[in-house]
Amino acid sequence: MKDPISISILELAIIAQDSNAKETFQKTKEIAQHADNLGYKRFWLAEHHNMAHVASSATVVLIGYIASQTKDIRVGSGGIMLPNHSPLIVAEQFGTLETLYPNRIDLGLGRAPGTDQATAEAIRKDFFEQAQRFPQNVTKLQDYFSAENAVAKVRAFPAEGTNVPIWILGSSTESAALAAAYGLPYAFAGHFAPRQMIQAFEFYRENFQPSEFLDKPKTMACVNIIAADTNEEAERLSTSLYQMFLNLIRNDRKGLQPPVDSLYEIMSEEERFHVNQMTACTFTGNKEQLIIDLKKFIDYARVDELMATSPIFDHQAKLKSIHITKEVIDDINNI
Repeated sequence: MKDPISISILELAIIAQDSNAKETFQKTKEIAQHADNLGYKRFWLAEHHNMAHVASSATVVLIGYIASQTKDIRVGSGGIMLPNHSPLIVAEQFGTLETLYPNRIDLGLGRAPGTDQATAEAIRKDFFEQAQRFPQNVTKLQDYFSAENAVAKVRAFPAEGTNVPIWILGSSTESAALAAAYGLPYAFAGHFAPRQMIQAFEFYRENFQPSEFLDKPKTMACVNIIAADTNEEAERLSTSLYQMFLNLIRNDRKGLQPPVDSLYEIMSEEERFHVNQMTACTFTGNKEQLIIDLKKFIDYARVDELMATSPIFDHQAKLKSIHITKEVIDDINNI
């Protein structure tokens, strides 16, 4: 019998139009608590920099805040962009979090800067050199978390011996190759770059090397999910998501926009093409529609876990979407 699929949340902490970071932090806390009460498995936050509409730049601080405000849900990074940081500092930070919130912390790692080139260089002058050293720095991080590092000259306290679970994040077969070689779980960013997802998962499974951390492949797909009572309402709510990607293409850094009646009036044909490519793994609809669509996707992608991001302008509508999504996954698991 197939194991039930779990559902988690990737929260981008996007600041909505006419809102601010403080309000966004409050809403992020409420979303996490709602997900915790519903039985979601993980709540991850992403690292982005120099983006006026994204409030999660100090990702580790926000992870600690959310962990302190929830009870059971695992809290982590989706992800920490490792080339921005010293592996020693990351180990100390996440070792501290794991010590404060035992068995509730995840560490998802990416190799992109999470920002533009100029900001990447402002964060770390040798960022691009460190990006090339990503595999070696993952190994360093694993060493710092290991109890066996006790004999090393450089040690990470209180990380040593905590063995914080590490996930490799990515959107290509390159990241899949690293996760497979290291015997680590693999999460794919299907919510904005789905093109290579199936190919990457297949490569990962075929090349997976068992490790002390994992004896068989473990995959997670992150997708966009917008749920509502009716298909029509879900479609309208989803126009905020499509506007977000449109603004990304235009390099127009706006907060999350309210829904619109027609996307065709605000997008050119070329823009629609690019937005549709980026959002190909977007699922919208009522409960019945999502059961059909998500089950088909889960069976096709053969994923072990699903993670949802839901950029919805109205806070109450977003909480409702999260509730409906959990019901959808529960029903799929009972089919």
